[in-house]
Amino acid sequence: MNHTAPSAVPASETGLSEVMLQLGQQARAASALMAKATAAAKNQTLLCLARLLRAQTATLQQANAQDLERAQAAGLSGPMLDRLKLSPQALETVAQGCEQLAAMPDIIGGITGMRQQPSGIQVGQMRVPIGVFGMIYESRPNVTIEAASLSIKSGNACILRGGSEAIASNKALAELVRQALAESSLPADAVQLVPSTDRALVGQLIAMPEFVDLIIPRGGKSLIERISREAKVPVIKHLDGNCHVYVDDPCDLAMALQVVDNAKTQKYSPCNACESLLVAAGVAKEFLPQMAAVFAAKGVEMRCDPLTLEVLKSQPTAPPGAAGQLKVPQLTAATEQDWFEEYLAPIISIKVVAGLEEAIAHINRYGSHHTDAIITSNHQHAQAFLREVDSGSVMVNASTRFADGFEYGLGAEIGISTDKFHARGPVGLEGLTSLKYVVLGQGDIRS
Repeated sequence: MNHTAPSAVPASETGLSEVMLQLGQQARAASALMAKATAAAKNQTLLCLARLLRAQTATLQQANAQDLERAQAAGLSGPMLDRLKLSPQALETVAQGCEQLAAMPDIIGGITGMRQQPSGIQVGQMRVPIGVFGMIYESRPNVTIEAASLSIKSGNACILRGGSEAIASNKALAELVRQALAESSLPADAVQLVPSTDRALVGQLIAMPEFVDLIIPRGGKSLIERISREAKVPVIKHLDGNCHVYVDDPCDLAMALQVVDNAKTQKYSPCNACESLLVAAGVAKEFLPQMAAVFAAKGVEMRCDPLTLEVLKSQPTAPPGAAGQLKVPQLTAATEQDWFEEYLAPIISIKVVAGLEEAIAHINRYGSHHTDAIITSNHQHAQAFLREVDSGSVMVNASTRFADGFEYGLGAEIGISTDKFHARGPVGLEGLTSLKYVVLGQGDIRS
């Protein structure tokens, strides 16, 4: 789309820089073409992108090495460096996500709920793209591919603004996306990366409703709070990932040990890692010493309520069959703030609760409505937990680490939503679409 002469620019656009004005105009034009793109063209693009990601792994890692070097020089912490790294495994995962999306049915244009009305008309709903979404994210360069692939499959256009620490990686990845679009005869401008790390451009991206229909922030709490406060377009977000696992009475304690260990220690930095452990009083004396031994062996600090401290200080904390291998657990008294905390580190809060009701009440009060799990062998307890815990994902006998679009079979995710409107939990294809009513008639008129 050609630039408009400055004197003719609408008043709502005068506050936009030339960079954002151009990105917005190009995205809006591309979204019209993407909305009518065929399923074959979109799938071809995704498969082409998967091939390019694998073929260009070495080149992408060279770009990523520049970002890692700058990040280390700037003193970024371990978890932040972990999020920034583009390993071959991470690239393979996003490539598989592209292929998984390509294999999924195209939901755009599907009509559901068509019903004949007494007047004679038929009324239903058609699934359509959102249009243009803006994505603002920190650290993780793989988000560039996740966002782009979901945008392509859902027939949208997107404007991506990654963190300054990942600028080289994001530019290299975005160029592959644009190459895949062009090779499939789709508009390359359907996926655009904000080329500058200037923070002022973020403020402009979230305040141009004439070009952007939805904003999705994915990053630290301060970023998401700012976006939520200042955005002039709808926002899909989550602020924290204070995820809980509740070990119920009764349950399979061997299963509980395995699941809690995985939920907490498989990876510390993701938002779906377990940060709070609740244990029913009836199993606490048997379970907690075994769990504490696992955490002690992995260097996990345990911030405990008085009952947990009492149990752990009065009983040996050695794993079964691990005589002579005992490590002293790191035990501290939990504060009120610990129950709210998202650590993203080898730290976990632990509390003994009377039973299911207290566990659910604790989660709903202190949790972040992200992901919470129960380990139980009682079907009624499981059903009550699923109904009553107010979170985007609730799980029975499974690790919270599964709360992920790829693991849910969504192909990829654009983020996790803890909101209750439009999209909730991992946001995949459907979260990037809307429904409009369609009416079919045969010359019907209203009397």
